[in-house]
Order: sequence, then structure tokens, then C-alpha cells
Amino acid sequence: MAPGRWWKRAGVAKALALDDAQIQKIEQIFQDSRLKLVDLHASLQKEEIKLEPMIEADNPDENAVLGAIDRIAADRAALVKANAQMAFAIRRVLTPYQWKKLRTLWRQRDHFPAPMGGPRGGGFRHDGPPHHDGPEAAAPEDKPAQGDVR
Repeated sequence: MAPGRWWKRAGVAKALALDDAQIQKIEQIFQDSRLKLVDLHASLQKEEIKLEPMIEADNPDENAVLGAIDRIAADRAALVKANAQMAFAIRRVLTPYQWKKLRTLWRQRDHFPAPMGGPRGGGFRHDGPPHHDGPEAAAPEDKPAQGDVR
């Protein structure tokens, strides 16, 4: 299972009381967004790679470097926006109770993706940190996740 597919984890689905229709809708939103997110991420990486030799040159061209930085900033913004759009679409599938419960779950688990610009970098990330996929993923802990700001 790909990282970030929390709706496919039995423990999370059970804790949120997700029904099959919700799981299917969320999966479709994820699949519809996935290629765009991959393309945006690749574009960002390419621009970062192009910037490296510009900066390392003996006499860097300031205008070229600043132009590259502008392209990187635009690519980052597009990636963040696409992630947020996917997160909002997924959020609309959940009931208010499910959304609140999901927020509680990700605050309590350091391996759970933080949607919507949370303390771990935002979005329902498809490329986030490694996650555990077993039912224990939904079991809350009393300690806050590393890096959590409350």
C-alpha cells in the first residue's frame, strides 16, 4: 500500500467508521490527483537540479539564479495548492465527526500524515514519511507526535 493511504488501513477506517462508498470516493480522489502531484513534484525537482550549477558557478549570473528561484517558488506553490485541493476534496467526503476524529488520530501518531498544512509538512501527502499500515495505526497514544505544536 502506498504511503499516505490512511483510508485503506483497517484500523483507521474502523476508528473513523468509514463506509465502503467513502473509501471508494477517497481512493478515486487520490488516484485522480496522483499523476498531477507526481508531475508537479518532478517539475520542482528538475528546477532545483538546474539551479545547483548556476549557484556553484565561479561567477553566478544573478538574474539567471533569481529566475530559477522564481520558477522553484512557483512549482512549490503549485504542488502545495494541488495537495490542498486533494485534501479538501477528501475532507468533503468525511462527516464533521470523522474529520475531527481523523485530526485527533494524526496528532497522536508520528507516522500518520498530517493533512492540510499540519506540522509535518501539509497535505495528504503521497510522498510523505514511511507509515505503518496495520490496525495499530489507529490506536491513540498519550504522547504527542514528535514535532507537534499544540
